[in-house]
Amino acid sequence: MEIIIQNLTKSYGSLPVLSHLDLHFTSARPCCLMSPSGSGKTTLFRILMGLEQADGGSLRFTENGHPLSKRPRISAVFQEDRLCEAFTPLENVRMAAGCALSAGQIRKEMALLLPEESLDRPVFTLSGGMKRRTALCRAVLTPCEILLMDEPFTGLDGGTRSQAIRYILDRLKGRLLLIATHSEEDVSLLGGELYHLGSQHV
Repeated sequence: MEIIIQNLTKSYGSLPVLSHLDLHFTSARPCCLMSPSGSGKTTLFRILMGLEQADGGSLRFTENGHPLSKRPRISAVFQEDRLCEAFTPLENVRMAAGCALSAGQIRKEMALLLPEESLDRPVFTLSGGMKRRTALCRAVLTPCEILLMDEPFTGLDGGTRSQAIRYILDRLKGRLLLIATHSEEDVSLLGGELYHLGSQHV
């Protein structure tokens, strides 16, 4: 799977956010996007998901060098957790995963990142770190070809972050993973390729 971005531009009124952006992401390694806050990473993710339209340039999804006949399925972790607070972590993930996994399979998977007793509690009773891990599980367990994660490890301590990274990597199964991060340590733990907006990998 590849994402090929050429000469992409996006402005909000008179404010340019993305200017003649050229990037090429592949599923060969995790792709780690590192740029200062306000440089357009979240806007780029929204364009990839079809939530925003670019003003110019091109965006192509390809596989084995051939354009895809339809937009690939994309699963995302946003900067905010965007969970249904009155539902349990298990219910939040089941809504996104659909019939791809049984309730028992989802519970078994989530118990690798969360205390099992927390899976049946309303999300509003959970800590920030537990909510973040729920959002990670939801993205990983949802059927998709591309995983987008916008600063996914915010609020996680060192040990939990390493555990979450191992969980993600063990379940990629050939999917393209694109992560926006401010941490070079995250890039190292992911074994990722580092990209900056406005340039190819470094």
